[in-house]
Amino acid sequence: MSEAPVTFARPSWKEEGSSRIPFWAYTDEQTYRRELDRFFYANHWCYVGLEAEIPNPGDFKRTVVGERSVIVTRTQDGEVAVVENVCAHRGVRFCREKFGNRKDFTCPYHQWNYDLKGNLVGVPFRRGVKADGKVNGGMPADFDPTQHGLTKLNVACRNGVIFASFDYELPSLETYLGPTILEYFDRVFDGRKLKILGYNRQRIPGNWKLMQENIKDPYHPGLLHTWFVTFGLWRADNKSELKMDDQFRHAAMISTRGTGGKGEVTSGVTSFKDRMTLNDDRFLDVVHEPWWGDPTAVMMTIFPSVIVQQQVNSVSTRHIQPNGNGSFDFVWTHFGFEDDTDEMTRRRLRQANLFGPAGFVSADDGEVIEFSQEGFEQKPFHRTIAELGGREVANTDHMVTETLIRGMYDYWRRVMEV
Repeated sequence: MSEAPVTFARPSWKEEGSSRIPFWAYTDEQTYRRELDRFFYANHWCYVGLEAEIPNPGDFKRTVVGERSVIVTRTQDGEVAVVENVCAHRGVRFCREKFGNRKDFTCPYHQWNYDLKGNLVGVPFRRGVKADGKVNGGMPADFDPTQHGLTKLNVACRNGVIFASFDYELPSLETYLGPTILEYFDRVFDGRKLKILGYNRQRIPGNWKLMQENIKDPYHPGLLHTWFVTFGLWRADNKSELKMDDQFRHAAMISTRGTGGKGEVTSGVTSFKDRMTLNDDRFLDVVHEPWWGDPTAVMMTIFPSVIVQQQVNSVSTRHIQPNGNGSFDFVWTHFGFEDDTDEMTRRRLRQANLFGPAGFVSADDGEVIEFSQEGFEQKPFHRTIAELGGREVANTDHMVTETLIRGMYDYWRRVMEV
């Protein structure tokens, strides 16, 4: 006599609002798969790169949308195209290099050949092979190469930044961002040509949403990060604003650098190191740039896939690349502008040491995200509390609040129908 199969009820979020997030939202495999379908593969623009990474015809970059491998190309006519890295014949993920320059792509398995826009242009033995006075094999007479190219993604470019989607029914990128976030996007990407300075990459053992949360969370920087609280780069007493789009999915944390040192916000804070000094004080060699306006830092989260960072003179994109409900790759692309002086470029690179896997600041974030995931896995029936500043969702003129996290989960619940 066989035992009846074990069944599990779909997790539910019974409480109203978005201030108490159940741990299963970070650990449940079915929930994660639904997130990929609803956030990464439909209805959303996903970041895939900067045009400065593919400046010349034939240049390409391999990256991902969600978990799906894609190739960003500069075609021979100078346009940007994005195609899925899956051969139309037998499904081979044919491109292995991260960057390169090619006139076309050829799958190594059966040599199907595609142009940089993803059109099928070559099929070996399509007309068969002549032998013994007859033609053997070949594709069917009605085989149409135009129907068997690579999957082509919808592409949107703005001021040198490339977004893509498998969904062709999306609103424009500008509509997707909304006027509030678009203003801060254009603040960084104002049309000046970008210059790539370098990359950092790490795999973080945590749910992908935790990095979106981390950059929507102004509560922790002045408590977790010794650098920020000690040297005044980001503290709760800095002049600040938090802004969202009207769907609450994208956000900008805007801060103006303070003076650092002791004060009310450092009392009892273990990360504050009053006697900490720098062996090389050029890390704090901050030069105000005209395009900043008043803020010295703006951290912008574009849901679901990218963070745009401006922390004093360091500017970068941070690409979130999920690979399971408990892991994601995190890729920094550090950049400057073509009209930067050599001195400014060195300054940007020097300040970039605050970020990346071993950054003076960002190393802390990767570690606490790992610790968070460990707690969620241990106790999946429990929930987090995001109630600093109340339970409502609204823009604020201070950072003593978790309103941006509440906003993101308000949106998450609506899209996920939880």
